[in-house]
Amino acid sequence: MNLKKINPNLQQALIENGLTVANEIQQLTFSTIKSGADAVIQSSAKTGKSTTIVLNVIQRLEKTMEESTRALIIVETKEKVLEMEELFLKYGTYHDLSILGVHDKGDIDYDKNIVSLGLDILIGTPNKINAMFTSAGFNSNTIKMLIVDDADILFRNRMDAVVMRLSNSIEKTQRLFFCTQITERVETLADKIMIEPLFFEIEE
Repeated sequence: MNLKKINPNLQQALIENGLTVANEIQQLTFSTIKSGADAVIQSSAKTGKSTTIVLNVIQRLEKTMEESTRALIIVETKEKVLEMEELFLKYGTYHDLSILGVHDKGDIDYDKNIVSLGLDILIGTPNKINAMFTSAGFNSNTIKMLIVDDADILFRNRMDAVVMRLSNSIEKTQRLFFCTQITERVETLADKIMIEPLFFEIEE
């Protein structure tokens, strides 16, 4: 994977899974995401947004810290949760990062117990994540990355209020939106919660 200063173990896992060359979205956003800057990244469907999220989270977190959640990833559906979990397991082969996927049909008490034991990456649907954080009293200030996938779809379904509430509970974090279209709702929330966000519009 031809990305500048990529973690060698991550690179090895990507190569073993056939990802030897970074595509346009990965090339254009890697340095920005690695720097910790806020960003809105728009790209068509099936252009590698999920893979871009996964490789950048692994790159930034590197290894487990045995503390509260450090990367919080909000996705649209249970199916998306499972897909992203699978990508982390595939590309995180040489890292010891702990991952949990949660969705509306899961057992909230079980999920909260796992998070309270220490977790690196939490992936979940908006309502489930919101329920967990409002009822459990987790320390959200350990979150280094707050990522929303399919932001345009989620915000169209009125989930922007949930994301804003979660964002407001975190003192300092990197905020990233991934979408297929930069809608007015996406732009409005980015302006409200991000610090000088960079906008990427990628057509592949």
